[in-house]
Amino acid sequence: MHDAEFWPIVDKHLIRYGGAFTPRIIERASGSYVYDSDGNAILDFTSGQMSSVLGHCHPEVAATVAESMTGLDHLFSGMLSRPVVEFARALSDTLPSGLDKVMLLSTGAESNEAALKIAKLYTGRYEIVSFDRSWHGMTSGAAAATYSAGRKGYGPSIPGNFTLPTPNEYRSIFRTESGNHDWQGELDYGFDLIDQQSTGSLAACIVEPIVSSGGLIDLPVGYLTALKAKCVERGMLLIADEAQTGLGRTGSMYAFERDGVVPDILTLSKTLGAGLPVAAVITSEDIESLCHERGFLFFTTHVSDPLAAAVAGTVLNIVLRDDLAARATTAGKRLRDHLLELQSRHEVIGDVRGRGLFCGIELVADRATKAPADRLGQAVTDACLSRGLHMNIVQLPGMGGIFRLAPPLTISDADLDRGMDILDTALTEST
Repeated sequence: MHDAEFWPIVDKHLIRYGGAFTPRIIERASGSYVYDSDGNAILDFTSGQMSSVLGHCHPEVAATVAESMTGLDHLFSGMLSRPVVEFARALSDTLPSGLDKVMLLSTGAESNEAALKIAKLYTGRYEIVSFDRSWHGMTSGAAAATYSAGRKGYGPSIPGNFTLPTPNEYRSIFRTESGNHDWQGELDYGFDLIDQQSTGSLAACIVEPIVSSGGLIDLPVGYLTALKAKCVERGMLLIADEAQTGLGRTGSMYAFERDGVVPDILTLSKTLGAGLPVAAVITSEDIESLCHERGFLFFTTHVSDPLAAAVAGTVLNIVLRDDLAARATTAGKRLRDHLLELQSRHEVIGDVRGRGLFCGIELVADRATKAPADRLGQAVTDACLSRGLHMNIVQLPGMGGIFRLAPPLTISDADLDRGMDILDTALTEST
């Protein structure tokens, strides 16, 4: 296909499923870069779709895929293979006691769908709580618990879904007398409203430890502990969706570890496959046993696929062997220092937030009023791309343009610095 044909064919044959497509034809990818049809190297600060923690086309992952495709790729879903069982054991070994039972799936939405079904079957209830800036997937149950986008125009969602106010320290109206963020008061208020609306059938609360698509909002220290207590009081399960924060990205193997809380159900995806479609649901023996007794059904085409298991096992081994969580801590400090320095010189950067190699900056038109800078975000995005840096901007009503920075955990210091230099230039030229 000639380059001149590419975009007309896109317009004629592709269903558009979100915002505009990036105006480049991507031909290949390697490490921290993707390369377009003109041979331009583009530094990838999104790790693909926040997934490629090992960079693009990691040679060990590629070797695993090649070996699996010529030996053991796909099976009837009722059959088991060694890669699946070996991966389940290896993953459990990285988790606190009580998260011992693993189911291997394909996508984040699918893993959240399974987690919600487990919670409903286990509790015998149906009501689900999630943040008002949440994104948990596009399948029916996950979409019903997603509030940051995509709710209008499709008719009623699954009944029994409620929202909690997302604890956004930068913009929350909940303040102590000294002006600090009163996240406990915000949480209490949220559950007071939920208790008023509930029919007495609260099953689970599903949250990301860092709310990604909702604006890269890191939960305050202690929030997850308090949230778990709210769940216990009501007989609910706590589901941690670590699609983007799992496997070392935040500086610890799992983001929930910072607060010393163990969720009842953990979902992993994106980072688990390092760019390939792999996901998992992990829960306790007690929950799995009761659900099995009650006839839990999640028999899908690619459950327990050996290819997915082999990839996930390879990714997990590399993350542990190369101590990439520690690398995320070190490189994350370097990234944050860069962002804070940029904030000191660019008035449009209202806030810097995040953990490890998962950071966000919020652009504002005015620091005092925190007025959103809606158009600026796209201008900076375009300026970055023209200079060889791919960035992701999130635009939400009432908030400024928020960049999500999630480079691969394997990124070099030189490439990290280069990305920040490009961002600096783009901010200067766009303001």
